[in-house]
Amino acid sequence: MDAAQNLPVAVIGAGPVGLAAAAHLLERGLEPLILEAGTTAGAAIDQWRHIRLFSPWRFNLDAAAVRLLESAGWEAPRPTALPYGGELVDNYLAPLAGLPEIASRLQTGARVVAVTRAGMDKTHTRNRDTTPFTVRVEHADGETRDHTVAAVIDASGTWSRRNPLGTSGLPAIGENTAADRISAPLPDVTGRDRAAFAGRRVLVVGAGHSAANTLTSLADLTREEPETRILWTVRGASAAKVYGGRDADGLPARGQLGGRVRRLVEAGKIELHTGFGISSLKSLDSHVTVEAADGRTLEADVVVPCTGFRPDLDILREIRLELDPAVEAPRELGPLIDPEFHSCGTVPPHGARLLAHPDKDFYIVGMKSYGRAPTFLLATGYEQVRSVVAALAGDREAADTVQLELPETGVCSTDAGSSCDIPSPATAAGPDAGCCSAPEPVLVGFPTGLSHGRSGGN
Repeated sequence: MDAAQNLPVAVIGAGPVGLAAAAHLLERGLEPLILEAGTTAGAAIDQWRHIRLFSPWRFNLDAAAVRLLESAGWEAPRPTALPYGGELVDNYLAPLAGLPEIASRLQTGARVVAVTRAGMDKTHTRNRDTTPFTVRVEHADGETRDHTVAAVIDASGTWSRRNPLGTSGLPAIGENTAADRISAPLPDVTGRDRAAFAGRRVLVVGAGHSAANTLTSLADLTREEPETRILWTVRGASAAKVYGGRDADGLPARGQLGGRVRRLVEAGKIELHTGFGISSLKSLDSHVTVEAADGRTLEADVVVPCTGFRPDLDILREIRLELDPAVEAPRELGPLIDPEFHSCGTVPPHGARLLAHPDKDFYIVGMKSYGRAPTFLLATGYEQVRSVVAALAGDREAADTVQLELPETGVCSTDAGSSCDIPSPATAAGPDAGCCSAPEPVLVGFPTGLSHGRSGGN
């Protein structure tokens, strides 16, 4: 960044990892420009306010962000308490974004549509490393403006890009035209979104914890709305991976969740259809017909897509990226996080070196850095940005000294395709109930992924 040290560093996304990056930049004397597509910081998390985390507060806070908050008199939540998504926003992200140091550098309603090198496309090489970046942004006032920056930290996450319902990574035929029958990935079926589900035929698609949470919430809804009918499809031959290890599960609350889904299926409260790879959706006036590759059909009023997420790479078309061909993470990181071989606890610490791309001073961090792999941990994202900011500041020793201890036991199961970021239903008992009330809770992250299973396994 020597040639552009008077320019700011663009941080794309004002979620936990993006705001942590900004806090680290400020500590290093660098100027952040924080660009958030939503109307507020943590806008994506705000869409799943009703979900309670399995991980306690002490694992969901970034050290630099906490230092900045505490200097303004902020008091940290009780470290062993388990926050809801809404509490993560209200008690941490909103106060952080409201600090003058952050607020003066945060632009909301600012959707990044492209990143490139100033005055050159990706085919130009001469003087590329010393040329600033141009970040094109669609702003809330309706104008599109270019921002010149010294470096780019893309912490935009994956929430905006869910995996399709269809097989082979492609949308099912008719999926796009049936969009008005497809809900958000993790709807609040007993609260905010109740009217869309009460008394209707609801088809849940997916074989992860997001699906399990939605299914149990729908079962709660049927107590007051008995006409509600719950359908569930998985691509595999059974739903065993959702049921999990029950009492043997390293996360008791997760085992309880899987056990409850099993009991609901066995009691006939949930109509399970296995081996159901969706090939097409046909929109009708009153409902949608969903057809499997083998010709079976189901009729539903609303479809809940619990199929996972993938990164939005379109905005990076003019950046020289080097991505793993399987999971779409940075090439050197990809093999270390591939869920075929690694669980959350076996991912080694990593920072700027593994996250680097051929375009110097450009980094993808946070959930987006894991591409399609569902094994991301929030603590990992915080260590990523600490290392990246150190590299941008020229402190290579600090950038290369990456430390992160992630317990293996009970964090996630790779053969279940589960995310480390496992939410629990909002109906769970008390703020300290669940797996993490013990003195040394298992380290898991908050649900940034929310897919809780890869597309291919649903």
